[in-house]
Amino acid sequence: MIDIIPLSELRIQIDAIDQQILQLINQRANCAIEVARTKQAEGETGSFYRPDREAQVLRKIKELNPGPLSDHAAAHLFREIMSACLALEKPLEVAFLGPPGTFTQQATFKHFGHAVKDVPVPTIHDIFQSVETGHCQFGVVPVENSTEGVIAHTLDRFMDSPLKICGEVEIRVHQNLLGKMDSLLGINEVFSHQQSLAQCRQWLNIYLPGVPVTAVSSNAEAARLASLDHSKAAVAGLVAAELYDLNVIEKNIEDEANNTTRFIIIGAQQPASTGLDKTSILVSTGNQSGALHRILGPFAEYGISMVHIESRPSRQGLWEYVFFIDIEGHYDDPDVANALKVLQNNVKMLKILGSYPKAVI
Repeated sequence: MIDIIPLSELRIQIDAIDQQILQLINQRANCAIEVARTKQAEGETGSFYRPDREAQVLRKIKELNPGPLSDHAAAHLFREIMSACLALEKPLEVAFLGPPGTFTQQATFKHFGHAVKDVPVPTIHDIFQSVETGHCQFGVVPVENSTEGVIAHTLDRFMDSPLKICGEVEIRVHQNLLGKMDSLLGINEVFSHQQSLAQCRQWLNIYLPGVPVTAVSSNAEAARLASLDHSKAAVAGLVAAELYDLNVIEKNIEDEANNTTRFIIIGAQQPASTGLDKTSILVSTGNQSGALHRILGPFAEYGISMVHIESRPSRQGLWEYVFFIDIEGHYDDPDVANALKVLQNNVKMLKILGSYPKAVI
């Protein structure tokens, strides 16, 4: 027979453990402050955030986690602790696609934690510009969706930006129909970002046939517009419903259950190798036969796995394209370095957009 511990005794134990946890967290915070002082004494003045270091810490937490907390839950707890400690070292400003309530803001908090100073800007171009001008140390931009494919504005901006990709984060996207009304009746227009409208196309056609859909700059903007008119609805996340005091008329209306958006972190840093990395490159071959074979050959020769490839018009000549490619590994890894060296000699232009840790949480 299992002995049942009295509830009062369990609560005493929990209170004692909470006190120990608080003391240890503050010890860690004091260490973070000392880290900042050491870096400043060594002449470091930029951002103290290190994507490679944080990825290694979170991976170690997941390896050491004995349960019953899931690895995912344990990593999220430490993500917030690390975020709060980093804020003590030096506040981190991160630009995201605003207004507040977007999936990009959600991705920002997932990657950096809630102690970051999140700065909403209206367009992807403005996110790049905020980081390029030093107004923010990092930016978070969407790069591809599992249902609708790549975000062209993000890829195109890399063609002339000096920024590097410093990290990545994935968000499982659940779309919801929001509005001031209580049912589908009386809805005469639906607002959302064009990507979200595309992700819910079948549902909207079935349940709101003939109702006009209007693309706006973001899901949060759609929610704001819906909050102003009782006949308008928005497709957006649940956070937007809370921010703009909207009813959730229907949940999870996306056509694909595993709808996921990948976001990348942009900045001036070049993270060190962690052993579990990706490298993103931009390649131009010109309008030549066998161009794609010359791109893929070096990766096959050195056993480099290619994760993703996407082509975009180069805007420099008729029928000329550039290729955005993600490969496994860090550009400091010998095989990756050798493959890129061979590739450099085979193509018209090669631009390394960055090597960065794979998403941890």
